[in-house]
Amino acid sequence: MGKNREDNVEQREGIRLEYQGKKRETEILKERTANIRRLYGKDNLKRLYFGDNLEVLWHLMEDTAVYGKVELIYIDPPFATKNIFYSRKQKRAYSDELYGSKYIEYMRERLILLRELLSVTGSIYLHLDEKMVFEMKIIMDEIFGVGMYRNLIVRKKCNPKNYTRKTYGNIADFILFYTKTNNYTWNRPVEPLTEESAKEYQYIETETGRRYMKVPIHAAGVRNGETGKEWRGMLPPPGKHWQYTPARLDEMDARGEIYWSKSGNPRRKVYLDEHPGVGVQDIWLEFKDAHNQNVRITGYPTEKNPELIRRIIEASSNPGDLVIDCFAGSGTTLAVADELGRNWIGADNSVVAFSTILYRFENGLEPMGDFVNSQTTCNNGIPLFDGIDEEEEVERKGQSIRDFTIYSVASEETTIREILDAWKATQ
Repeated sequence: MGKNREDNVEQREGIRLEYQGKKRETEILKERTANIRRLYGKDNLKRLYFGDNLEVLWHLMEDTAVYGKVELIYIDPPFATKNIFYSRKQKRAYSDELYGSKYIEYMRERLILLRELLSVTGSIYLHLDEKMVFEMKIIMDEIFGVGMYRNLIVRKKCNPKNYTRKTYGNIADFILFYTKTNNYTWNRPVEPLTEESAKEYQYIETETGRRYMKVPIHAAGVRNGETGKEWRGMLPPPGKHWQYTPARLDEMDARGEIYWSKSGNPRRKVYLDEHPGVGVQDIWLEFKDAHNQNVRITGYPTEKNPELIRRIIEASSNPGDLVIDCFAGSGTTLAVADELGRNWIGADNSVVAFSTILYRFENGLEPMGDFVNSQTTCNNGIPLFDGIDEEEEVERKGQSIRDFTIYSVASEETTIREILDAWKATQ
């Protein structure tokens, strides 16, 4: 598209995806009022909302404590599977029946509002599978700008499948990582060196027993400052400069960090025990879905591995920052954010999700098995919040989360009142 677009807000580089029913950004961003009611707790920045997340996002747009102050957004929305998902108790958790252009516009509206909520140093991670990730990559480029794209992370979601049809096994899904600006929060995640990489540290220091490797103390490029001057009677090789000033090299040599060969050639010792680790790459093999691993879970369908969320939160936020997940599901993002000392806001319009989150906040996670042990049900068969069955010795993991606020879209309050009243009675 050319540079002269009709609306300044839409002046972003890249390819546009056109489809029936696509609204202008100015139309999506027209101010509107959301009718939200607080049902429990004092207002703070740990919040759980029940209802349509579009209305919740509009409510947050009007909140000066949230607007422009969100440091991290992680969302795991429906994947346009055309399916209905059920909990381990076979209760209908949510419907994933939107697809095609209707799905794209549904997501686009919410992503535009989420962009507005992000701080200037904020990041967003959108978790999808192959059904819509390519279309949504173009939409994310439109909304955030091509230059704000950081990664398409490939995640191994399950163990290999023994497919009988003529195709490769589908064991991956994807996470699109974008930022609001180029100045974004980034705590570089690292992994330990592999055994193969550690073999490069083949020398052992006689005095200490520490393993090290030898690396040059010069680098490419000619410089006229201190690093281009003579050190210990020698100049850097032609076309190169010292990596450190002569004074710094003297200090390193005094500490025994310079190795001198028999021919008088200096090398820097790099010690294995000081290696910070290798930067995490964009293929993640270790975070399979909770249902595919021997881990504790809630039993909510499409529940994600807490360690996957932990990596994202630690990399793209700091303690005290605000994290949002407006497709909260089982509450994994909220629970991990709370554990890591972040503030959080979650929203979902599924009664089963709401019940699951309350149960999780009170009781933590359970080993593989149903997420409600002995439940009371509503007339419509939806599980109510239930306390711990003291007669059943089930190992649980996770801290109780009680200092948070519960809100509801006004039109949905009666839908969750019975579950909420049952939960309040245990407080």
